[in-house]
Amino acid sequence: NDMWFLNKASVKDVGGESSTSKWSLCTVTEVEETKQILKLVPFVVTMFIPCTLIAQTNTLFVKQGTTMNRHMGPHFEIPPASLGAFVTLSMLITSVVYDRLFVKAARRYTNNPRGITLLTRMGIGQVIQVVTMATAALTENRRLSYARSHGLDVTGGHLPLTIFVLLPQYVLMGLADGFVLAGEIEFFYDQAPESMKSLGTALSLTAYGVGNVLSSFFLSLVARVTRERTGKAWVSNNLNASHLDYYYAFLTLLAVANCVAFAALASRYKYKVESTKTIDIDVDVQLKR
Repeated sequence: NDMWFLNKASVKDVGGESSTSKWSLCTVTEVEETKQILKLVPFVVTMFIPCTLIAQTNTLFVKQGTTMNRHMGPHFEIPPASLGAFVTLSMLITSVVYDRLFVKAARRYTNNPRGITLLTRMGIGQVIQVVTMATAALTENRRLSYARSHGLDVTGGHLPLTIFVLLPQYVLMGLADGFVLAGEIEFFYDQAPESMKSLGTALSLTAYGVGNVLSSFFLSLVARVTRERTGKAWVSNNLNASHLDYYYAFLTLLAVANCVAFAALASRYKYKVESTKTIDIDVDVQLKR
């Protein structure tokens, strides 16, 4: 009954021979598959902001690291981008714990073969992203206070503060990825029609590309607007004299608004019956083994 107006495409018009043309008459299967893809589009849009937040790990998080003490011992200095490895490590650990422990425990309470629904998994990840960006804003506020107290906001020099102060925001982002990214890929692949699985995967990958574009767009927009309004951009080449903590707070608010929109969509979404039945069969087979 969803998107009933599309049903007209499969209604045969009693008339001439042209009424049976494949260009004017679709099968019921084609109509239902089109509906299923269209139902996924709003969720693609709600993934733009989460992917924008993920893009910060390879951009502004790294730029923060370049201003801090990166020495490990007297002769070794770690590259600022190397902390990105903790995102991957955290995501891998989260995925293993989720699949091996969390799902089995959650099944006892939810009676859901997946433990929790895919959209719930993605929603949890988005909430963790909100916490991540709030943590990043507080950490940056601390870094800026340290820079100003040492007069480094004027000179733009390196802070004696260790780069590992940034580690919590990297670990939290990896934790969020284990819910958001894994759930997103599985959701779009699982909920796409059988004949359009590759399109479902493409939809999930589209969000990454748009997220990276939005990351650059928001950064340049905020920098231009704040420069015109206050005479000083929130984000400039000299991070010690900037207000990157304000920018992170702005991204946190965007993430909160996106969570609300995502929750509204998820509460109305109806999963494919076929996917649920398939999972039930797989679980029964595993239990018999």
